[in-house]
Amino acid sequence: MTKTLYLMRHGQTLFNVRRKIQGWCDAPLTQLGIYQAQKAGEWFKEREISFDCAYSSTSERACDTLEIITDMDYSRKKGLKEWNFGTFEGESEDLNPALPYGEFFKAYNGESEEEVRQRVSACLKEIMEKDGHESVLAVSHGASCAQFYLEWEKYNQVNRDGRLQNCCILKYEYKDGIFRLVELWNEPIKEIGQ
Repeated sequence: MTKTLYLMRHGQTLFNVRRKIQGWCDAPLTQLGIYQAQKAGEWFKEREISFDCAYSSTSERACDTLEIITDMDYSRKKGLKEWNFGTFEGESEDLNPALPYGEFFKAYNGESEEEVRQRVSACLKEIMEKDGHESVLAVSHGASCAQFYLEWEKYNQVNRDGRLQNCCILKYEYKDGIFRLVELWNEPIKEIGQ
């Protein structure tokens, strides 16, 4: 049986605006971030998409985004957290090394690229294997969603073009232990009313 996962990034935060490395530390949604989440909610409503269950990273910015999209009960999962950037957390994005990051953050008490991919994939596989989980919403983070995308890239029917925007939605089909990206809503919403 084919199941559907709607994986999305949280709305814009204060740290996004200030160009700070967020990772496992947290910052509140901005007014624009709230609006982005509302627009994502409209995207689901316009397509008459409903969910059997919903999950969020344990970070407040992801929980707040999910609560704007739906009022259904949800579970928080540490496996959906953002990449742990170690001692770079809260610092300027200008300090990031060139992509791909690979093992860079391991030396600073953070995670490697492979660790992020495995953590997020294991969490989402566990979720999708549950009974009654035919249509699932999961709210996570930019780097985590990007690493998940790269982990399953060879199966994708849709390719990503550029970075994942705040509140982007990645629609995956899940069958026989494999995730396949079949649709991507990645509209940059840069102002309220857009």
